[in-house]
Amino acid sequence: MPFLIGFSVILAAFLAVLIIRTAAFKPKSQPTPIDTPEEFDKDGAVDALARLVRHKTVSNRDSSLENDAEFENLINDLPNIYPEVCKNCTMDRFEGRGLLFKWKGKADGAPVVLMAHYDVVPADESGWEKPPFDAVLEDGVLWGRGTLDTKVTVNGVLFAANTLIKQGFVPENDIYFAFSGSEEINGDGAPAIVDYFERNKIEPAMVLDEGGAVVENVFPGVKKPCAVIGTAEKGFVNVAFEARSNGGHASAPGPHTPVGKLSAACVKVENHPFKMKLSKPAAEMFDTLGRHSTLLYRIIFANLWCFSPILDLLGKKGGGEINALMRTTVAFTQAEGSPASNVIPPRAKMVANLRLSPFDTMDSAVEYLKKVVNDEGVEISAVNGMNPSRVSTTNCEGWDKISAAVSSTWKGSIVSPYLMIQCSDSRHYGRISDKVFRFSAMDLTKEERATIHGHNERIRVDCLHRSVEFYIRLMRLC
Repeated sequence: MPFLIGFSVILAAFLAVLIIRTAAFKPKSQPTPIDTPEEFDKDGAVDALARLVRHKTVSNRDSSLENDAEFENLINDLPNIYPEVCKNCTMDRFEGRGLLFKWKGKADGAPVVLMAHYDVVPADESGWEKPPFDAVLEDGVLWGRGTLDTKVTVNGVLFAANTLIKQGFVPENDIYFAFSGSEEINGDGAPAIVDYFERNKIEPAMVLDEGGAVVENVFPGVKKPCAVIGTAEKGFVNVAFEARSNGGHASAPGPHTPVGKLSAACVKVENHPFKMKLSKPAAEMFDTLGRHSTLLYRIIFANLWCFSPILDLLGKKGGGEINALMRTTVAFTQAEGSPASNVIPPRAKMVANLRLSPFDTMDSAVEYLKKVVNDEGVEISAVNGMNPSRVSTTNCEGWDKISAAVSSTWKGSIVSPYLMIQCSDSRHYGRISDKVFRFSAMDLTKEERATIHGHNERIRVDCLHRSVEFYIRLMRLC
């Protein structure tokens, strides 16, 4: 009986803690939207993006497959598309097809850097409903490679600046427009521009590049649109697993072939995922969006000290974006063995693509894989990659200004920090700033997001308009 009484007391105390913490887990205050509408030439904004799309600025790691003339034609067309910007801002060129515009401000305080890239990935025209470089406008939708990734951002930045310059607006401090023509191949455009800032001891007040967006149904139990702004991005490393043998005829195999050894290694890794660790961006996202969730999820997110094993299990079993926010992920993507079906390969290989949590590095990830596989017959080594980015602070004016511009453009959305699970050029700016943010100024459906790097990339005209509106608001605040 004393045991039951003691257990009841402990259980009651436990439940009381859960209830109290959940009751206190209320939504945080969000920026107050500005209701003043921003006027600009909406048809002109669509025409401007269409002109950018028609330049086939496809980058390729094999430079012989690139058409330099297309890149030069786009650059030469900028004064025609954005005349006020090109008349009033200086432009310097850098290796990696880097372009850096400087819009002089009234004062000499820390500048703002707005980033994008104007190169695009290839498009297999046979899989498209509309030609990918014709910029077809139909039923309020503009089709074309780069409409989302990221010529829409180039256009949003330059069309907004062009509009404001025509209105006589001058920013308080300098604003730089930093564009790369080699982002899709991890080229030298962005690093060269950062080198310039570093040499000239220019430390930005804020850097903004592509990243999160305004999305729906991406967080458990949250119905409102979520405007997620990346404060860091995961790193990546491609890891090779190799097993060797003396080869031979398949009619008399040994107990374990190289392919069998690799298969066993693959199963071990997939059955022993990296440990769940909540980085600062992910923890801030859970703390922000979790407060808007349904009761069950609010109980979980308000009491992660207790329920993190449940969240961990859900991530392991379900995978997906929530799981990717919580750990380093492993995706086996390539495999090769014998060229003939009746020959045991003397060497078999598979490759895994890892996306590194801010707690991991390329080296620590490879060491973990070696420990899990624990087989001297399987060689494990890093092929290439990069470590996670620096984590940016949200306790700064830059974050506040971006949040205010987002809230005013996408009214009713919840602004939240976010860990970007892809890579972008913004990671290079961690060398000079801890105020680097990642937000693609668009509201996108799951279907639209799936067209990035895929077939039928396209953007709704109203979404395109909001991208310009966002940058006008942000520049006014800068």
